[in-house]
Amino acid sequence: MKTTKIEWSHHTFNPWWGCTKVSPACENCYAERFASRHTRTKADLWGKNAERYQSSDEYWEQPHEWDAHAKRTGIRERVFCGSMCDVMERRPDLDEPRKRLFKLIEDTPNLDWLLLTKRPQEYGKLLPSDWLASPRPNVWLLTTCEHQDYIWRIHALLKVPAVVHGVSIEPMLSPITLPKEFLKLGNSAWVIVGGESGNSKSLRPTPVEWFRNIRDQVKSAHVAFFFKQWGEHVNLVKIGKAKAGRLLDGREWNEYPVPSEDYVGKREELLYLSQRQVAGEDTASAHFDESMTIQLDTVDGLPVLKEVSR
Repeated sequence: MKTTKIEWSHHTFNPWWGCTKVSPACENCYAERFASRHTRTKADLWGKNAERYQSSDEYWEQPHEWDAHAKRTGIRERVFCGSMCDVMERRPDLDEPRKRLFKLIEDTPNLDWLLLTKRPQEYGKLLPSDWLASPRPNVWLLTTCEHQDYIWRIHALLKVPAVVHGVSIEPMLSPITLPKEFLKLGNSAWVIVGGESGNSKSLRPTPVEWFRNIRDQVKSAHVAFFFKQWGEHVNLVKIGKAKAGRLLDGREWNEYPVPSEDYVGKREELLYLSQRQVAGEDTASAHFDESMTIQLDTVDGLPVLKEVSR
């Protein structure tokens, strides 16, 4: 069963509609344009002080139907949450629908829920505490990193345990060097890449060299790679999304990650490498082994590296 045109998901689910723009990827937001045409409100849903359009109870029942279908067929289905909102947006009026979402995820174990945010620093504050202690097998955590300036989001993502960690690089607005500790996750990590599409006159093209470079990084590390689209341009020439297609070097790239249940066991090592890199140290020769003694503090319910000794 598939209810969305998004290539890497079977379904989309939005507990609410609306968001606040936080980075360059938001400039030509497709969700903002789409929401103005497809909601039953004329209110502006974008911005810090704008209202959020809450989805109906009938809409909330759909994932139960998808879950039943997946159980009957024995084939898991992926749910992108959310395409019209950011489920980690911190606002008092979103606390209750977010709790309702977490219960829905628990109640639909045959669905893999793909949570995507531009606010990964909020995962550790807004996810249920028991999910942090024991990552749910049907919850994949993703963040958007459209430019090297936002590589910090990947570091923030890795501070939260999950069976899959993913990065959406769409639209790709600069060359990006992925953190070493992310690549070390291997096939339990996922990278989705794409160019910008839409009706705006200011769409930004992505050079083919940038796509190839990110593909080569992830393939050499055995990380799953998904090339979603060229967007409106093919190597800087605007020809339209349909004609541009999804081929990169003559083929489609439709790889998916393998959920890992041993992330918590690797967490100390990943924290060690991540915080060294954030501190500006060279991690190319960094080595972590079982002889190291790790001391961790807890900040906002998450482990933070305090000291490493041998």
